[in-house]
Amino acid sequence: MPRIRLPRWFADSSVAALVAGFIAMLTGHTSGLVLIFQAGQAAGLDSGLITSWIWALSLGMALCTIGLSLHYRAPIVVAWSTPGAALLISSLPGVSFNEAIGAYLVCALLLTLVGLTGSFERLMRHLPASLASALLAGILFRIASAIFPAAQQQLPLVLAMLFSYLLLKRWQPRYAVLAALLVGSLLAYHLGLLDLSSVPLSLALPQWTTPSFTLNAIISIGLPLFVVAMASQNIPGLAVLRADGYNVPASPLLSVTGIASLLLAPFGAHGVNLAAITAAICTGSHAHEDPRKRYTAAIYCGLFYALAGVFGASLVALFAALPTALLLSVAAIALLGSIGNGLSAALHNPREREAALLTFMVSASGISFYGIGSAFWGLLAGLLTLLIVNAGRDN
Repeated sequence: MPRIRLPRWFADSSVAALVAGFIAMLTGHTSGLVLIFQAGQAAGLDSGLITSWIWALSLGMALCTIGLSLHYRAPIVVAWSTPGAALLISSLPGVSFNEAIGAYLVCALLLTLVGLTGSFERLMRHLPASLASALLAGILFRIASAIFPAAQQQLPLVLAMLFSYLLLKRWQPRYAVLAALLVGSLLAYHLGLLDLSSVPLSLALPQWTTPSFTLNAIISIGLPLFVVAMASQNIPGLAVLRADGYNVPASPLLSVTGIASLLLAPFGAHGVNLAAITAAICTGSHAHEDPRKRYTAAIYCGLFYALAGVFGASLVALFAALPTALLLSVAAIALLGSIGNGLSAALHNPREREAALLTFMVSASGISFYGIGSAFWGLLAGLLTLLIVNAGRDN
């Protein structure tokens, strides 16, 4: 009888990698889904168009995440632009959905051109490693700190998850996050916070929207989406990879996600980009003890993305059934290692310490100006500080 040969990535994977991939998918979808529904409802879209929107995003994220991770053997996670979805809440009502699709295409074309010309690679080559690490730590700290307000609402649940994580971290660190997730789910069910009886099993159906191009939509939607995608997604996303030692080429990543966004825009997708927060869950030590095998966590994340897209309507109901405190807590616990590593690397060089601290503080603050999030402003603050403090100094 011939032996069944397993794929290399499956042989490299582990339970911890599967859990990390699942948590990454949960983290990426939790807040973003709410924003997409808000934007869709503000624009007067029916449930079919909103479901198609989620289907297109999930499909693009799945294909790009799995394909790029397999090709580079690195945990490359792709996600939709959550800041972009927030921007659409106020922008979509001013145009028709056909015009919005045209603006999505313009944004995707600009992102593809930035990738193909190599300008993104040149930009990232000049980004100091300390600032990249501080940027990562700041973004993740803001997300992870949500565990404390969650504890005010559901203290027994959060404490049980945290203590189970710490206990397993001492004896079986690779299963520590899994233990927190299982304990949290069981306790939520026991407390009556988890009810899956109302979750339907239904498939998502894609719907085509023919694009139209107007200057108003391009200026009000296309160009802001491009700026937000670069400043809040692609730059932090690559910084996460570089901070954890994955020196993959930048330009191909941007080109692939840009092309995927082009192809999926007529089905409602406002764009897929490099992930930062969800990527950190797959690049950290929780995903796999061997950094060379953490790409399998990203592959699992991509597979869960695909399931989320196929069962888009069911996914919405599932997230509604899960306690918010559980989702926030498991995400925070999974990010602890990445935050610590980021801070350690950011503060290692004394000459860059002030710049790294300011990058961390501004990135963690959550401020937003002109529709651009704190990641961009944190990086700008760090670069300006570095220029002022170290200008003219001898090496």
